[in-house]
Amino acid sequence: MTDKALKQDLSEDLVGATSDPRASRAMDDRPATENREVTDADRLEMFQRQLFNDALPDLPQIAGYHLCWLTTTNPRDPIHRRMQLGYTPLTPDDVPGMEYASLKTGEYAGMIGVNEMVAFKLPMSLYEAFMQEAHHNAPLGEEEKLNALVDNMRQQAEQAGAALIEGDGIEDLRAPQPRRGVFAS
Repeated sequence: MTDKALKQDLSEDLVGATSDPRASRAMDDRPATENREVTDADRLEMFQRQLFNDALPDLPQIAGYHLCWLTTTNPRDPIHRRMQLGYTPLTPDDVPGMEYASLKTGEYAGMIGVNEMVAFKLPMSLYEAFMQEAHHNAPLGEEEKLNALVDNMRQQAEQAGAALIEGDGIEDLRAPQPRRGVFAS
């Protein structure tokens, strides 16, 4: 077959594919892609994968305790440090009905866990004290440092014959704050 005959043959194939040379290729592919519905069985499988492979189960409330999931893989926040702070691991005895989530092997065998995550409880009094320190007292200390810095800058500006204009963020920092945070529901 000559080059001219080959080109003619190819051009006839292309023209036969669509009646309009300006038509989109998607129109030619349409019969192959039109019937791609997701079945109910496919949806159920996606739901099961999401529910059981990607998410941690919700921990039920235990009166007097804060419950949480801790990771065994964070070197900056190791579980043994949390245990020194008063966290204790949950066992199936603590949470009836979660026997399916107890770890079978390893350092945390017999405790409630999923993959590298282990469930722990902390007495509510300690939880509230930790939250008060980390999320109320420490930020207030930082606000006091910022206020002192701004006051120092204002004094320096006044000594130099200038004025310091404070924005509304500094006004907000100077607003009276409650003595205690509220962290439990």
